[in-house]
This record gives sequence, structure tokens and C-alpha cells, in this order.
Amino acid sequence: MPDAKRTPAGNALTDLILDLFRLSSRMLTSGDRLVADLGLTSARWQILGAVVTAERPQPVAWLARDLGASRQNVQRIVNDLHREGLVAFEANPHHQRAQLVVLTDKGRQTFDAAVHLQAPWIENLADGLLVEDINTTHRVMTALRKKLEGNDEAEEQA
Repeated sequence: MPDAKRTPAGNALTDLILDLFRLSSRMLTSGDRLVADLGLTSARWQILGAVVTAERPQPVAWLARDLGASRQNVQRIVNDLHREGLVAFEANPHHQRAQLVVLTDKGRQTFDAAVHLQAPWIENLADGLLVEDINTTHRVMTALRKKLEGNDEAEEQA
């Protein structure tokens, strides 16, 4: 197989992305362990977080869009959370079939307990890292995400 031509930036970005894949896997595993006793997984915790941080109740499709996830996968997890009493559905005045997802009291307590567990965990991870480096990494990741989202939109319009 012939070597692909890459610039130094392309090589550096390839290395970064491969490490991001490894980091993502380890983060999910660590997050799963952290919230397992609460009956959560990283994915369920992420969905609860999206519901909590939304400015107003949203349908599943909007939650999925905000998370960059598939609607079907988010729907499956929301249905699980609903069966466990962590979220409820409310009528959507703008769409008869796309109900709004809202947090229940049990969901709020579970999410708050997860956040309580997360605080020392994240402080341990942040120990020894420079805030400036974290902020730079965040800016690079945001720029890459926006480029990829722009590419997705261009492909959908083509």
C-alpha cells in the first residue's frame, strides 16, 4: 500500500485523533465505573446532562442533535431512563408525536449524585495539567468539531 502524502499538521492531527479514540474509550469505561452504583452508564449520564442543561424541555431529536448522536440511540436510552423513572414525557405543543423529555425528581437526584461523584474524579484528572493547555485543547477540539459539522452539512446538501 503506497504511503499517503500528509503534511506535518496532517500527521500531528492523525496522532491526536488516534489518541482521542483511546481517550474516549477510557473515559467511557471510567465514567461507567464512576456512576455504576447509581444505575447509570456514561451514556445515560450524558443524556441526563443534556436534559438538565437544555434551556427548556426538548424532544429526543433535538437532544440527539445537541449531543452529536443518532436519534435512534438517544431514543433507546431515553426510553430506558423513562422505564426507570428518571425522565418523563410531556406533550409538545409544536409537534404531536415528538414528546418533550423532562427530568423527574428521581432523575434530578440521580444526576446530582453523579455530579457529586464526578467532582473529586475530575479534580484528580486535572491535577498537574495547566489550565492554559486544557483551554487550548478545548479550542482545537471545538474547531475540529465545527469543521466536521460543516462537512456533514455540505454532504447533506449535495
